[in-house]
Amino acid sequence: SCDAAQSCNCSSMGLDFIPSGLTGKMTTLNLAHNRIKQIRAHDLQRAVNLRALLLQSNQISSIEEGSFDSLGKLELLDLSNNSLAHLSPVWFGPLFSLQHLYIQGNSYSDLGTSSPFSSLRNLSSLHLGNPRFSTIRQGNFEGITHLSKLWINGSNLSRYEPGSLKSIKKINHMIISVRRTDVFSAVVSDLLHSAIWLDVRKMAFSIPEKIKLLRIISFSFAKKISFKQCLFTDATVPRIVSILENMPKLVEVEMKDCRLLGTGRWDTQIQANQSQSLRVLTIEKLSIEEFYLFTDLRSVLSLVSHFTKITVENTKVFLVPCRLSQQLLSLEYLDLSANLLGDQSLEHSACQGAWPSLQTLNLSQNSLSDLKMTGKSLSHLRNLNLLDISENNFGEIPDTCEWPDQLKYLNLSSTQIPKLTPCIPSTLEVLDVSANNLQEFGLQLPFLKELYLAKNHLKTLPDAAGIPHLVALSMSRNKLNGFSKEEFESFKQMQLLDASSNNFICSCEFLSFIHHEAGIAQVLVGWPENYLCDSPLVVRGAQVGAVQLSLMECHRSLLVSLICALVFLVVLVLVAVGYKYHAVWYLRMTWAWLQAKRKPKRAPPKDICYDAFVSYSENDSNWVENIMVQQLEQACPPFRLCLHKRDFVPGKWIVDNIIDSIEKSHKTLFVLSEHFVQSEWCKYELDFSHFRLFDENNDAAILILLEPIQSQAIPKRFCKLRKIMNTKTYLEWPPGEEQQEMFWFNLKVALKS
Repeated sequence: SCDAAQSCNCSSMGLDFIPSGLTGKMTTLNLAHNRIKQIRAHDLQRAVNLRALLLQSNQISSIEEGSFDSLGKLELLDLSNNSLAHLSPVWFGPLFSLQHLYIQGNSYSDLGTSSPFSSLRNLSSLHLGNPRFSTIRQGNFEGITHLSKLWINGSNLSRYEPGSLKSIKKINHMIISVRRTDVFSAVVSDLLHSAIWLDVRKMAFSIPEKIKLLRIISFSFAKKISFKQCLFTDATVPRIVSILENMPKLVEVEMKDCRLLGTGRWDTQIQANQSQSLRVLTIEKLSIEEFYLFTDLRSVLSLVSHFTKITVENTKVFLVPCRLSQQLLSLEYLDLSANLLGDQSLEHSACQGAWPSLQTLNLSQNSLSDLKMTGKSLSHLRNLNLLDISENNFGEIPDTCEWPDQLKYLNLSSTQIPKLTPCIPSTLEVLDVSANNLQEFGLQLPFLKELYLAKNHLKTLPDAAGIPHLVALSMSRNKLNGFSKEEFESFKQMQLLDASSNNFICSCEFLSFIHHEAGIAQVLVGWPENYLCDSPLVVRGAQVGAVQLSLMECHRSLLVSLICALVFLVVLVLVAVGYKYHAVWYLRMTWAWLQAKRKPKRAPPKDICYDAFVSYSENDSNWVENIMVQQLEQACPPFRLCLHKRDFVPGKWIVDNIIDSIEKSHKTLFVLSEHFVQSEWCKYELDFSHFRLFDENNDAAILILLEPIQSQAIPKRFCKLRKIMNTKTYLEWPPGEEQQEMFWFNLKVALKS
């Protein structure tokens, strides 16, 4: 479970203990999501080079003293979501290199009477707390002087001793989640000069009287304050705004996933001087249940003139009051994406005198439908150079439109546009019309440098004459199937071309043409598997001149033809070799042998029906049937012979007949002749005898040599037959009558043995 960097993943394996066999080579050990209940002193002794140890989501309730003694190089330790009921300074003492410690989600109620972190001089981030965590004492954070992030999850924190966090001189990001306002106020009091970013989570600011306890925040030197998953009301918002406006160094206020109970009718006047430092306001997913009754925010008009960046995203904004827009004198960036702005409400929001300094405007994912009206509403914004109106539903666009004079960047992607017209401003340097229904591009945009046409239906490149200064072109996911030389002649300034995922025919000459003829420095070309090429050829962001293409990519058709010819030749050679060395015969015999091997090697005595099974060639049938059969079956006592002509079962597979006859016969008689070794069925009979009788090392086979046979005539595959004829006695049929009497005598003796 370890990769090349010695990062070992043993998570979710159902482990009850830290596994043995850890080595000094390991740098990361992930044991999360197991059932480990205890860390023993010897478990990690050999992991001396471990940099990260992940033990979260186990059942750890105890850690033996000395368990971490060998982990002097450890930088990250995650013990979150376990069952630790207390924390001991002894555990963390040897971890002098530790930078990140996560101990949240356990069952301890406090941090002890002293600091468990006193030896962690290099600690950068610390996450602690759980639903049972109730007490923070003075001295609990002694030894820590600087932290990049401190996260205290204390939903039930009820006791905080003042001064507990004062030992920490600087905290870049302080995340605190508590319910009690008095505890929160006490914590902030210790962080007035140390916390740079104060991140408040899961608090309810709903009781006006308790907001008085938060006035201490106005003395904080924090530069950013965030509220996440918090609750506000009409009665508390004015007081909180007054506190924030009085923070001396506050630059940014952020609200995410919060709720506001009210409609903006703030009865209490905001008592604050306009902040001289506050510049950025971010509101994301603010839930206002009665948003349609929200008022015009007159009470904050005097507080917003210094804002330079405002984001109000996914908050059901359907209108920005004209008077408020006119007060945003310094605003340079405005993001109103994922809201409910329509054509009429945008016209009112961007009234004359609104947003005079605005440079960037994001209106994506709203309810705009009239491109001409949108352009006209914004045309007075003299400083606007970037406009994002993507993911609206414009559809057909008119031939002429009004736009801000300085507009350089326009995003019209995913707006259902079927065709582009001169409505698009000619001042643009960047145009994004991706993911529309375009089939052609013929605009005259003399200053355009970047053009994004991905996910359309274009079959050809845009007219280069209309965009002479184009530097980057994105044409991925269209229907291009090639470029002509003429289409490239005016693209001399092109530096980046993305034409991936089109219908190109793979060609090295094509890439070379792009580089040498058109002079494009970088090219992104890809042929995915579902197009004409069988495998991807992707060259992304590389110098085309340095691209090394394989033989397959350059000469696919030729290579496929050669491969097919080679495969045919190999098959032909295999067939010839198989024919010469009887490969098919061997395969057929192997199958028959496997069938035979399923049966018992020897039939029981009661199943023996014949004294001998006679294997002979049809050409020798005259001698067998008229001479040998008469001599043996008319002898006294007579012998029972099995002949295939007479005794095979009709309709039964011949191979089964052969096997059964051999098994039911006491002996097997082979009448050998030149005809025998050439007979196909004699080969079968001899081979089955080869498999079942010769391998048993007995004398069940009797060989009769009817005529002299040259050794070359015996097939080489009958190696056992050759061996037997060379090592054992066989009966040879004599030509003289006197010698024939001795032949029959010897044969009868052999059959009786």
